[in-house]
Amino acid sequence: MPTIFFGHGNPMNAIEQNAYSKRWEEIGRQLPRPSAILCVSAHWYLPGTLVTAMAKPRTIHDFGGFPRPLYEVRYPAPGDPELAKRVRTLLAPVDVELDQHWGLDHGTWSVLCHVFPEANVPVVQLSIDETQPAEFHYETGKRLGALREEDVLLIGSGNIVHNLHTFAWGRHPVEPFDWALRFEQRARELMLAGDDAPLVGYEQLGRDAMLSVPTPDHYLPLLYILGARREDDAVTFPVEGVDGGSVSMLTVRFG
Repeated sequence: MPTIFFGHGNPMNAIEQNAYSKRWEEIGRQLPRPSAILCVSAHWYLPGTLVTAMAKPRTIHDFGGFPRPLYEVRYPAPGDPELAKRVRTLLAPVDVELDQHWGLDHGTWSVLCHVFPEANVPVVQLSIDETQPAEFHYETGKRLGALREEDVLLIGSGNIVHNLHTFAWGRHPVEPFDWALRFEQRARELMLAGDDAPLVGYEQLGRDAMLSVPTPDHYLPLLYILGARREDDAVTFPVEGVDGGSVSMLTVRFG
């Protein structure tokens, strides 16, 4: 299986037909069918490592102030309790809790409703432990890379650049900030070169990094995907663009 990082952006992408959602649909048509999906979403960010282990995960509407149709979206994909147990085994000795409460948040379903619209592939989510350094998340991705050989699609969902303080919420498109473009371009160059260390230690990349990643939650899912890559993986960017001037919609595919 390949492994993919999706820039998920605005939750409205779930119900809109736009350049991003259309490309997600194309990705779904091109992918080999996985036996299951393990998703690391920016929106399950808490002090601990948990994995959803229920047979029927609920659809979580973890946002406010959007039109009613968005709250009516349901993504009824089944869960996969056996995959959850497999994740716990792979990550030992990290204490991984088998979670029966969370479900699928919009970082997961807003993308998957386009990639796999029939919701017939089992989906499991893994939380991001906010107490751990970036190296922990990268190393966790390395351990999870074994799932690629087991027909599991490992995805991360966040945004390489995610600064809502500077986001243009109006209806008119705006030009991306120069720092957002520079940081995204630098990230691309490093991924194409196979040089993960600066991306793991992104805080050392200077002012552009600090503006692009003011909080780590949307960036860290990328590190899981970087950790799971193989040396011979082709690197492609099937979705591009910057929304609102300061949210990168870049999708990164390895393999």
